[in-house]
Amino acid sequence: MPWLLLFFAMPIIEMYLLITVAGYIDALPTIGLVMLTAVIGVALLKYQGLETLMRGTQKLRSGQMPAQEVAEGLLLAVAGALMITPGFVTDAIGFLILFPPTRLIIARIMVSRVQTRSFHGPRSPYQQSPTDQGDRKDAPRTIEGEYLRKDDR
Repeated sequence: MPWLLLFFAMPIIEMYLLITVAGYIDALPTIGLVMLTAVIGVALLKYQGLETLMRGTQKLRSGQMPAQEVAEGLLLAVAGALMITPGFVTDAIGFLILFPPTRLIIARIMVSRVQTRSFHGPRSPYQQSPTDQGDRKDAPRTIEGEYLRKDDR
C-alpha cells in the first residue's frame, strides 16, 4: 500500500515543486535546470556504469561472484530512470543513488537480503544437502548406463 501511495503522490509533489520553482525563476530557466540535471546525471551514469561493469568483469575473470556489482548495476539503472524523469525530487533521489558511498551501502543491503533469502528458503527436491550420500567419500558410486544380458541377444 505505501508503494501505491508513493506512485500517486510523487507526480503531485513533482508538479508542485516545478510550478513553485518556475514562480521564482520563470518557466524557461526551470525547464533548462531540469534538462541540465538530466544531462549531468546521464553523463555520471555512463561513467559509473562503465566502471561498475569493469569491476564486475574483473571479478568474473578471477572466479568470484560479482553480486555487489550486479546490485550496483541495478541501482544505476534505477538512478538512470529517475534522472531522465522530469522533476527535482526524482533527480535528487537519482543523484543520491549515483553518489558512490550511498550506492555501496544500498547495494550491500540488497546483496545481504538476497543471500539470506536464498540460503534459508525451501530446498528444491533436486538439490543435495552436504549430508546426502553423494557428498561422502566412502559412499558407493552409481554409474548410469545401458546393458544387455547375454541371453537377450
